Amino acid sequence: MSAAEVIESTNAALAKVIDPELHRPLPELGMVESVEFSRGVLTVKILLTISGCPMRDRLQRDILEAVSTIDEVEKVDLHFGVMNEAQRDAVKKLLRGGREKFIPFAQPDSLTRVLGIASGKGGVGKSSVTVNLAVTAAARGLKVGILDADVYGHSIPRLMGIVGQRPTAIDQTFIPVENFGVKVVSMEMFKPERSDAIAYRGPLLHRVLEQLLSDAYWGDLDLLLLDLPPGTGDIAISLGQLIPASEILVVTTPQLAAAEVAERAGRIAHQMKQHILGVVENMSDISCPKCGELISIFGTGGGEETAKRLSALVGSEISVLAKIPFENALREGGDEGNPISLANPESPAAQAFSQLLDNLMIRPKSLVGIPLTLHT
Repeated sequence: MSAAEVIESTNAALAKVIDPELHRPLPELGMVESVEFSRGVLTVKILLTISGCPMRDRLQRDILEAVSTIDEVEKVDLHFGVMNEAQRDAVKKLLRGGREKFIPFAQPDSLTRVLGIASGKGGVGKSSVTVNLAVTAAARGLKVGILDADVYGHSIPRLMGIVGQRPTAIDQTFIPVENFGVKVVSMEMFKPERSDAIAYRGPLLHRVLEQLLSDAYWGDLDLLLLDLPPGTGDIAISLGQLIPASEILVVTTPQLAAAEVAERAGRIAHQMKQHILGVVENMSDISCPKCGELISIFGTGGGEETAKRLSALVGSEISVLAKIPFENALREGGDEGNPISLANPESPAAQAFSQLLDNLMIRPKSLVGIPLTLHT
C-alpha cells in the first residue's frame, strides 16, 4: 500500500471516530488538522475545541484503536493542538445547523417532546420524579435530557450522581454533563462554589432559562424534562412563552392540602395554553414489610383530588398517571446519586415509574385542542 493509500485509509478510519461530547465524527467537526505517513510512521494532528479538553484521553484511545487496523503503520505519532477562534466558530455554526443562537425545542421542525415537571409547593418530590422518569426512558433507548430549571433549589446534580462536574464550554456554547445516558444542565454547574446562593430578581430568571436552553448543545433529543421550581412564578410563565408546545406533568402528594396547592401549578399552565398531561401522586401508600397492610403516611386522595380539580378547569379528563409508593430506597438512591429505577428496577417505585413512562408515551386521546405550533 502506497503512502497516499495509507493516508486515505487513515482518514477513513478517523471518520469513524466520534467525539464523545459532540457526538459527531472528527473530520466533520474539523478536528483532523493533518495526516502524514513516512517509513512506517503515521503522524496525526488533532485539534481540540478547547485547551485542557477533559475528553483528550478518550479521544487518544479511540484514535489509536481506529488506526491500529492499518497493517503498514508501525508507529503512530499523535499530536494534539487547540482550535483557533475561527475554527471554534465553525464548530458552533455546524452544531446550530448554520443558524445563530436559538432554542432548538421551540423551532417548528423540532421533534423533541418537552415536559415540565411542576407542583404548587416544594417538597413533593418533583426532582425525584424527574430523575427516575428520565433514566427509565434512557434505559429504553430514548435520547433524554434534564434541565434543572429550579434555579434557587437545584438538586438534580446530586440525584443524578454528577455533583461537582462542570460542562465543557466552547466559548458561549457548552456541552451538558451526561450520566446514565441522560444529558443534564443545572445552574449548580456554573456556580464558583456549590454552597453559593443564587439571588436573582425576577427579570433575570427569564434570561437564565433562555440561556440554558439555547447555549447548551443538547443534540437530538426525544425527550427533555424540565424540573420546574415550585409555585407559579417567573420560570413557569417563561417556559410557556419560550416553548409554547411544552407539556406539564403535575406532581402532588396524597395529602389533600397539597392537592389544593398543586391545582395552581396546573392553572398557570392552562393559562399559558400548555397541555396538562396528568397527575403523579408521589409518596403514596406502601405495604407494611411485616403484615402487608397498606400504610398511608401522607394521607390518601390527593392525586385524585388534584386530577378532579384540573379536569374541571380544562374541561376534559385529567388522570392520575402514576402513584409512586413511599420507599426509603427511593430516598437513599437520591442521596447516593443512584436512581432507584436503575438500582432496583423490580421495586414497587421503579415499576411505578415504568408505568408512568408507558402512560406518557402512549396518547389514549386525540390531540384536538392541543397547540401544535404549526406554521403556514
